Amino acid sequence: MVMVIGVPGVGKTTLMQKFVYDWVKGDLYQSFSFVFFFEFRVLNRLDNVSLETMILHQYPHLEQQLSTILQDPEKLLFIFDGLDESLHTMDFTSNHLCSHPKLLEPCGQIVVSMVRKSLLKGCSVLMTSRPTRLASINCSVFQRTVEIIGFFPEERQMYFENFFPKCNLAKKAFSYVKQNETLYTFCYLPSYCWIICTVLSRSFQTTSSDQPVSLLPKTVTQLFAIFIADILANHSLHKSDSQQLLRSIGGMAEHGVMNHKVIFDDRDLDSFHVDNNSKLLSSFLMESEEPVSYSFLHLTVQEFFSALVHYVDYSPEKLQKSLKDAKSCSDGRCEIFLRFLCGLSDGSTRSILTGYLDPQAAQASTDVITWVKELFLEEQKLKKSEDKKQRLLSTFFYLYETRNKSLVLESLKSCKSFDFSYVNMSSLDCTVLAFILKSYTNIEKLNLTRCSLDIEGLERLAPELHNVQSLSLSENNLQNISCIRLASVIRNNRYLKKLDLRNNRLSGPHFSDVTEALSSPDCGVEELLLSSNDLPDTSCIQLASVIRNNRSLKKLVLSNNRLFGEHFSDLMEALSSPDCRIEELELDRNNLPDTSCIQLASGIRNNQSLKTLVLYNNHLSGPHFSDLMAALSTCVIKKLDLAGNDLPDTSCIQLASAIKNNQSLKILVLSDNRLSGPYFTDLMEALSSPDCRIKELR
Repeated sequence: MVMVIGVPGVGKTTLMQKFVYDWVKGDLYQSFSFVFFFEFRVLNRLDNVSLETMILHQYPHLEQQLSTILQDPEKLLFIFDGLDESLHTMDFTSNHLCSHPKLLEPCGQIVVSMVRKSLLKGCSVLMTSRPTRLASINCSVFQRTVEIIGFFPEERQMYFENFFPKCNLAKKAFSYVKQNETLYTFCYLPSYCWIICTVLSRSFQTTSSDQPVSLLPKTVTQLFAIFIADILANHSLHKSDSQQLLRSIGGMAEHGVMNHKVIFDDRDLDSFHVDNNSKLLSSFLMESEEPVSYSFLHLTVQEFFSALVHYVDYSPEKLQKSLKDAKSCSDGRCEIFLRFLCGLSDGSTRSILTGYLDPQAAQASTDVITWVKELFLEEQKLKKSEDKKQRLLSTFFYLYETRNKSLVLESLKSCKSFDFSYVNMSSLDCTVLAFILKSYTNIEKLNLTRCSLDIEGLERLAPELHNVQSLSLSENNLQNISCIRLASVIRNNRYLKKLDLRNNRLSGPHFSDVTEALSSPDCGVEELLLSSNDLPDTSCIQLASVIRNNRSLKKLVLSNNRLFGEHFSDLMEALSSPDCRIEELELDRNNLPDTSCIQLASGIRNNQSLKTLVLYNNHLSGPHFSDLMAALSTCVIKKLDLAGNDLPDTSCIQLASAIKNNQSLKILVLSDNRLSGPYFTDLMEALSSPDCRIKELR
């Protein structure tokens, strides 16, 4: 049971078709005797059915052999494409399940019963959905969830090379797109690649220069507006006739979006006064036979028309009702519609479609902007939750599409921090967030922990991080190449106080870029968290430079790396430097042997700033442990964590001496050692000494 998720236009349906194609060719999935492909948009026509009638509705030629086929469910694969387009109620936690292929049940319950393995136990199910729909259902019953993340940079270039028949035209188009960050970011979505290439192919063919004549889109709304405007401009219909067509198919499109309908018939066309004899209609709708039905080129095209109709045929009552209905929609089907609606509130975007819009389109824009302001006010009152984070990101998309910086400033005027931790951030999400940060510069804290950031997303954000004081990029699996971009963030941000880079993969030749930036006299970073970055002991050379040159750095977390080795002494020498300002140093889980105690002793003996030293889960047990304890008697450390170091009870002798002689030590952590034995009494006697300042002992 596998769920495949992906944003609109990323290629979910294409991938499912490829599965079937590879199976038919005999290349893959040959363990399956039959593969049944269903689209939820088609299943919407069915009400109460049995599994058998559901299959025969699409595969009538199997009637004579179907009962035999279903007797071996382990050899069957069922593909259900487009859960977000389904009208059926599907509760994957329901206790009411169907168990026999001939039993009549609501269509949605048939699908749920297969996923829950009460119907055709042993069969395989592959399902696709937009992530917005999954927010409203429980998907824990799926054994695996897979996300399609779109084209990598090299695949974008490959798409352009395959799209354009002439090599020089492909290079010219891709070069043009590559120069524009927004356009290039859109290209991670195959469907947007198709639209961009379609627009550019017509533009390049109509001009001999390297510059296309069409407007360069800055947003998704502008991209679709140019696409539609280009089609309209190449038809001979009068503008008033084109406007009438936009009005009619826009009304039908919105009805479909609001009611989960993506397939239309002649009755729908009549109901919305769509002229199916119009030559222009085939530019937007695809026609299927047996029975005759119509659907938009892509669901995103339908969503664009559903928003556009409010600017082509403005009615304040209809607009307010649509906004209310879209806001109350919990399954995410109105998300893209709202983005387009907000995008068309921008005057420069609407100007692309000049001549086709309602004279009161500007008033529609005012209504939409007012709605966005009210939405922000409501969201500020919500309690913190994962849902709130996702809703905030959605609202950022609305603001991004409006291109209205004054609206951004007014909406965010009381915000000081953004927390998107554990929310997957695509490169397009990062482009949107970068726009917000560029428009509103008062954000002090940005938490992007475990957001699945890639190098492209970081590149989009980096130029706009110059005012953030606390930045968390932990648990993103950032690779060593990311250090180049991280270094630029550090150099360009004089306000940065805390930088959290834990749980990444920054180890490598470019790590020196980060440490060089941190060593700058202009760097004001006070807390640097680098745990779990697989840093080897050679990193100690660069880290030593940071400690010596950075007068701001007070907390350095180097836990769970590989700092044991000959260069560990470089780090400790820097710690003993009179220029060192480090107050807290965490070196736990670094596999440090007891010989490291010699360097540690040297580092802390002359240091007058270090207050906290964390050394738990190393291997400090051994003859050189006494060196560390002797040095502890002369330093100003207040907290020492030695848990999990396999210390025997003989260590209590050295610990007792340190306790008696150190007038600063207040917290001592000795958990998970082997202190049981006759020398434990030495430790206890030291604790009862009048010279002891320990307040907390673990």
